[in-house]
Amino acid sequence: MTGRTLRLRRLRRLTPGRGEEGAGRGGRRAASKVAAPKVVALGGGMGLSASLAALRRITGELTAVVTVADDGGSSGRLREELSVLPPGDLRKALAALCGDDDWGQTWARVIQHRFQSEGDLHGHAVGNLLIVALWEQLGDPVQALDLVGKLLGAQGRVLPMSAVPLELQALVRGHDPARPDEVDTVRGQATVALTPGEVLSVQVVPTDPPAVPEAVAAVLDADWVVLGPGSWFSSVIPHLLVPELLDALVQTKARRVLSLNLAPQPGETEGFSPQRHLEVLARHAPKLALDVVLADEAAVPDRESLADAAKRFGAAVELAPVARQDGSPKHDPELLAAAYDRIFRMHGRIGPWR
Repeated sequence: MTGRTLRLRRLRRLTPGRGEEGAGRGGRRAASKVAAPKVVALGGGMGLSASLAALRRITGELTAVVTVADDGGSSGRLREELSVLPPGDLRKALAALCGDDDWGQTWARVIQHRFQSEGDLHGHAVGNLLIVALWEQLGDPVQALDLVGKLLGAQGRVLPMSAVPLELQALVRGHDPARPDEVDTVRGQATVALTPGEVLSVQVVPTDPPAVPEAVAAVLDADWVVLGPGSWFSSVIPHLLVPELLDALVQTKARRVLSLNLAPQPGETEGFSPQRHLEVLARHAPKLALDVVLADEAAVPDRESLADAAKRFGAAVELAPVARQDGSPKHDPELLAAAYDRIFRMHGRIGPWR
C-alpha cells in the first residue's frame, strides 16, 4: 500500500458525513438533510470563473480548486519576486464567487482592478497584492484565501490545487513555424497557452507536487465534481497531474461532469474537435471515469463521435444551449446554471437538495 493511498484514506475518514451507505456508482449516498449538493469545481482562468458564476446560483456548498502554474503578467512577477503561489487564477475565482448585490459586485471590481502607471505597480491587480499580503501575514495560503473570501462575501471557498507553484512543460510539434515537424519542449504556462504549434502532452514540474489536503478532502466529500471549461492543457489537465488530487478524483464517490469549451482555443487547441478534447484527457488520466460530458449543442458538429468518445469514460453526453447570445465564445452564467442544475437532478440525484 502506497503512502499516497494511506493519506487518502486518512482524509476520507476526516471528511464529514461520508459513510459507506450508498457507496458505489449506482448509489452514491443515502438521503441527506443537506439543502444543496456539495460541488467541487476544478480549473483556472476565465473557464473556471464561468463555471463558478453558474454554480453559485444553484448551490451554497461550492469549492473551487484552482491551478497554480500561471507564470505570466502580475502573477508571474509576484511569483518570481516573492516565491509565492501565483495568485491570479485564485483572484479570478474569488471574484466569480462574489454575490450580485452591491457589496459583492463592488468588491469583485476592486480585486480585479489593475493599476495603470509607468512604474512598478503597472499591471498589478489589487486582488493579487491583497492575497499575497495575507499569505505573508498569516503564513498559510488556505487560511489567507478563506479570509479574503470572508471579506468579499464569496459564495463558496477557493483553494489552490497544490501547495507549491508549478511549472508547466509541454511537448509541442511545430512550436517553431520554420520547423513544423519537429517536437520541442515548451516551458511556462503563458508560453504553452499561446504556442502556434500542436500541443501533444503536458506535465508539471515538480512531477510529484503535493496536493493541498483541503482540496483532496473536498473532492472526496463532494456530491459532484465539475472539471472544465477552460484552457485544456494549461488549466484543465494540470489538475490530473497532481498525484494525490488525481487519486481523489478517481476514488471519490462523487459523480463527475466534464464541461467542454465553446470553441477551440487559438494556440493550445487550434483545430480540436470536441471529441479530441476527450481523447487527450484520456491520455493524461486513463483511469479517470466521468458520468456526464456537457457541451453546447451548437458547438458539436458530430454528435455520434462525441458520444463514442464519452463512452470510453463511461459518460453520457448532455447537450444544452450554454453560450451567450451575442455570438462570443463565452458561457452565459444563467444558461450554464440551468444546465448544471438539470444534470445534477437527472443523473444520480443523491439527496433532497431543495
